[in-house]
Amino acid sequence: MEDREKRSHILVVDDDPSARETLEALLTQEGYDLTFAASGQQALARLGVLKPEPDAILLDVMMPGLDGFEVCRRIKANEQWQHIPVILVTALDTREDLIHGLDAGADEFLSKPVNGPELRARVRSMLRIKKQFDQLQAVMHLREDLSRMIVHDIRSPLTVILMTLFAVRQAIADPRDQAYVDAIEAEARRLDSFMDDLLMMAKMQEDRLILNRSPVSVNEIVQATRDLYSAVAGSKNIDLVAELPEETAPSVSLDENLFRRVLDNLLSNALKFAPSDSTVTLRVDYPEAETGAQDQPLVRVKVLDQGPGIPEEHRERIFDQFEIVSLKQGGIRQVGLGLAFCKLAVEAHGGRISVRANEPRGSIFTVEI
Repeated sequence: MEDREKRSHILVVDDDPSARETLEALLTQEGYDLTFAASGQQALARLGVLKPEPDAILLDVMMPGLDGFEVCRRIKANEQWQHIPVILVTALDTREDLIHGLDAGADEFLSKPVNGPELRARVRSMLRIKKQFDQLQAVMHLREDLSRMIVHDIRSPLTVILMTLFAVRQAIADPRDQAYVDAIEAEARRLDSFMDDLLMMAKMQEDRLILNRSPVSVNEIVQATRDLYSAVAGSKNIDLVAELPEETAPSVSLDENLFRRVLDNLLSNALKFAPSDSTVTLRVDYPEAETGAQDQPLVRVKVLDQGPGIPEEHRERIFDQFEIVSLKQGGIRQVGLGLAFCKLAVEAHGGRISVRANEPRGSIFTVEI
């Protein structure tokens, strides 16, 4: 037996019983599953429990309590429902009413008294839009699932590579050969860290990440990160400086592993773009402890470089994982994944990350938590 296409589900919201009956009679021949609500409050309550969710909503405007404009506004403000097409059904026909409905987020309008063929045509139009949205979501989920499968599959050969490098290192004595092994291992560990970032981002985007907070010394983490990259900075003749408060710094409740990786990403980027004979600075301060004002961040970390800088029009885009921003100098491209990870990790802590120009040249990335 052939599988039948899923029946579309319509939520009809109208306080007038005769109007609900009329809409039911006009739509019955289309084979839709219909759910009814007699008020705006009832519609919002049912949206929270309806399974499956409606594919479209027919919403009367003139209702006591919450009118259709306000109900539409609340639906479109809710991330769970905002993709559901809303058709406002109204006897109002002035330009101001139309503007009011558009401002509320309505996708379509239907005038009273309702004309049967027009009603069915407008509902079919909205259902096509909803179907396209559902198909796009399915493709996006499939792509994300495939990406995670690839990431997991890459981890196994990476582990073998790192274990083999350890064995190779024990068997060679020539310093030049050791240097080759070091270079291979560094890139393998970099790829391993990249895989970790991808998996961590997936958890953060699905709100499945649980922060493992504990009181940590940000000064010690920054100093350790600076020491880790000192050899890389030295190879490019870059002066890597850590500016830390001299007085005893307060502990800050953070997920230490995530915070270290944020600094690692920011410092790695800074060194990648910084020219030779320049300076990269890690600067830390504690605004709340210094001012006593509780509306200030607990800690602020800045990474300053003297590279090509980021044009103002790109300063928001670089934190988007799907953006690639080209920088003119050296043909280097700024890929957004590392910075997208930083943004998600910082925001998971309730903080913010931003970038601005470092006068006269370069960029300043600021993390505030």
